[in-house]
Amino acid sequence: MIRLPDASGALRQYTPRAEPAAAVVRPGTDPGDVSVPPPASRTVLAAAHVVADPLADPHSGTAALDWDATLAFRRHLWSHGLGVAEAMDTAQRGMGLDWPVAAELIERSAAEARASGGRIACGVSTDQLPGTGQLSGGPQLDRVRGAYEEQFAVVEKAGAQAVIMASRTLAATARGPEDYADLYGQLLRQAADPVVLHWLGPMFDPALQGYWGSDDLDAASETFLRIIEEHPGKVDGVKVSLLDAEREVSLRRRLPDGVRCYTGDDFNYPELIAGDEHGFSHALLGIFDPLAPLAAEAVRLLDDGDTEGFRAALDPTVALSRHLFEAPTRFYKTGVVLLAWLAGHQDHFVMPGGLQSARSLPHLSRAYELADGLGLFPDPGLAQARIRRLLAVHGVHR
Repeated sequence: MIRLPDASGALRQYTPRAEPAAAVVRPGTDPGDVSVPPPASRTVLAAAHVVADPLADPHSGTAALDWDATLAFRRHLWSHGLGVAEAMDTAQRGMGLDWPVAAELIERSAAEARASGGRIACGVSTDQLPGTGQLSGGPQLDRVRGAYEEQFAVVEKAGAQAVIMASRTLAATARGPEDYADLYGQLLRQAADPVVLHWLGPMFDPALQGYWGSDDLDAASETFLRIIEEHPGKVDGVKVSLLDAEREVSLRRRLPDGVRCYTGDDFNYPELIAGDEHGFSHALLGIFDPLAPLAAEAVRLLDDGDTEGFRAALDPTVALSRHLFEAPTRFYKTGVVLLAWLAGHQDHFVMPGGLQSARSLPHLSRAYELADGLGLFPDPGLAQARIRRLLAVHGVHR
């Protein structure tokens, strides 16, 4: 029995699970052994978090990572047959992970993917640029393109697939839809291999309001689709992170043949992955970082055509995901890292930039309760001991 604070600050009793879910513990499997094939019916990637060096100065201006633990977590994801989406929002791009360290992360993780036989895709952005102020127009857009090209070169040299992430600098400087079409067109024409285009909504990053040149999502969708249609063979897929299932389905049905839709909807992913008579979404999700074992097992049920079993397995995880991604959504990463610590994937609850302080103790306690209820912790006793330590630091004792 453990006392957990609720949203009002009141303490209540909770009885933790004694055993993990069966999918979480696979006896005899080496975490570094990518012996489990990926799901056949869907392409599934987990956007992975990074493990900070807990002794580093969070105000140094550059992130310090625990490389061994960071790469070990990627091997954990590959061991369940999932792909890794590297150096993306979940890894704190623009929220603690600076470009020089992100570049090293891409290089190290891509090398690890080659050695392990795992799939990897890496984020390409413009976060090496300084703040833009009120600058706009051609010269600034040239800088944006140059920044994208620099990061593209790193990802392609590493042998990874590129995910073109939304750019804060582009959002601040583009004069309208044509600037987006022109810049993305130049990038796509240069890409050596098909890329993933990422549409990240402002709930994840307020600086991306009005992306694709309009606050009107219908107009923005038209620009987005036009860019894809004008560059056949250059886009493997699109990752849609708008937390709007209806809009994602509408976009999905209009994609050109051969272009995948990767859901980034951490609120509605079971129904979007399951799909309908017109099609389905693949997945590139931050919530699959903590959910990896359960997600991988669920998607394999789709390989056998068992949609009902898939929904029965994955639907119960939505409450945890909606909790982690509640507003302000951009701080979901704090809950993701908390669960990695509780699950034993890292030895501390410290994040680049001190982001571990971004969520309240009641929020983190509820995340523990929901994850424990799902059986997500390989060692429930360890998870309970660690959440007790966190509670004690905050003055909540037995």
